[in-house]
Amino acid sequence: MEEGLRVRRAVLGDAHVDRSLANATALDRDFQEFITEYAWGRVWARPGLSRHTRSLLVIAMLAALGRPEELALHIRAAKNNGVSAAEVAETLMQVAVYAGVPAANAAFRILKAERGDEAPSEAATP
Repeated sequence: MEEGLRVRRAVLGDAHVDRSLANATALDRDFQEFITEYAWGRVWARPGLSRHTRSLLVIAMLAALGRPEELALHIRAAKNNGVSAAEVAETLMQVAVYAGVPAANAAFRILKAERGDEAPSEAATP
């Protein structure tokens, strides 16, 4: 749980985590603990992938699944893992091919709303 809280704060920021935990009620307190311990402490904390790579993977999956609120959160949080707006845009190009243009189109709207001030001068390269 402690490792999960540390990683969650590093990726999403203290303000978001504090707000999530403070807003927890009897209905979702166990859920908040579950995602902190398992998603953040057991998966995000694994050594096999960098946080940078994990951010891009999460963005791709959330875009493909059409989860706009979580996608916006992770697009913002990706900055904390050194992910550029250009890298997110390249990831969304992959989403367009493998999950569909409508999914990528919606995700690009969210990217522009969240990080449009970081318009890249050139696309990220592999």
